[in-house]
Amino acid sequence: MADPRFFTVAGPFTLAQLAQIAEAEVAPGADANRVFDDVGPLQMAGPTHFSFLDNRAYVAAFEASQAGGCVVHPTLAGRAPAGMALLVSNDPYRAYARVATAFYPVPWPAPGMAPTAVVDATAKLGEGCRVDAGAVIGARAEIGRNAHVGANAVIGDGVVLGDDCVVGACASVSHAIIGNRVNLYPGVRIGQDGFGFAMGPRGHLKVPQLGRVIIEDDVEIGANTTIDRGAGPDTVIGAGSKIDNLVQIGHNVRLGRHCVIVAQVGISGSAVLGDVVAVGGQAGVAGHLTIGDGARIAAKTGLAKDVPAGAAYGGIPGRPMQEFLREMFTLARLVKKGRGEKEQE
Repeated sequence: MADPRFFTVAGPFTLAQLAQIAEAEVAPGADANRVFDDVGPLQMAGPTHFSFLDNRAYVAAFEASQAGGCVVHPTLAGRAPAGMALLVSNDPYRAYARVATAFYPVPWPAPGMAPTAVVDATAKLGEGCRVDAGAVIGARAEIGRNAHVGANAVIGDGVVLGDDCVVGACASVSHAIIGNRVNLYPGVRIGQDGFGFAMGPRGHLKVPQLGRVIIEDDVEIGANTTIDRGAGPDTVIGAGSKIDNLVQIGHNVRLGRHCVIVAQVGISGSAVLGDVVAVGGQAGVAGHLTIGDGARIAAKTGLAKDVPAGAAYGGIPGRPMQEFLREMFTLARLVKKGRGEKEQE
């Protein structure tokens, strides 16, 4: 189903193999030996394709689908069309992610050094590294095994990059210690000066930014995102966190483990986010705030106060979600009432 100019499909796989890959169960009556050669969306998949249903909004598409197989929640398995082979899982989307990865494993480039790459003599590169054309690796930098440094990327002096990392084309990294399996997308900026000034009527005096950026294992940072180094304390991105494109993270910020930060979020200096915090697109977090573990911040929220663990906040200024929604409902009702009164005049 994917364009073969850009993606190479693996397989085929039997339903039994896919069940093992997906950590799902073969539904009763399904042929475990049935073979599938690709994945595809419900609306486009054919008899040899495997799909998934995770959102009830697509039940009608599921019922009409020509897909040969599908992973689905047990409560919706009875809605499958005749002849569709099913895997059942309590988390179909996660199961499908494993299946799709098996059909389309991430290709890893062959090791090698492009003739136009510039690598300082004191830099250390681990076994199996790939350095593409125009890339620059500075003095005393340490690059782990099987790392891939993309075209025109710049790794600054002293930077440490762990095993199996990817630095995308035209990205730049300085003043950073980075763990294993970290993926920096094209155009990422890591470790530049934080925005720190002693402000005054005679001018704004730059405060030296003497910290680092610490990125733990299994972090993904989207294209053109910027993460400033700390002013003294380090800026820290916790293990497993996923950061979207065009995010700005200020100096001294600390993200916990497995946070999700969506596109165009701005997090001001010295804010602290706990583990598994989710921040929606274009939200803003003021400096020095603390957001507790498991909190959820809606898109376009402007936070000016701390957020308790597990809370959901929305609006400008940010407030508990139920309070925000109640205010929006009341405002809408007042507007509707005002329009009605005006029409009666």
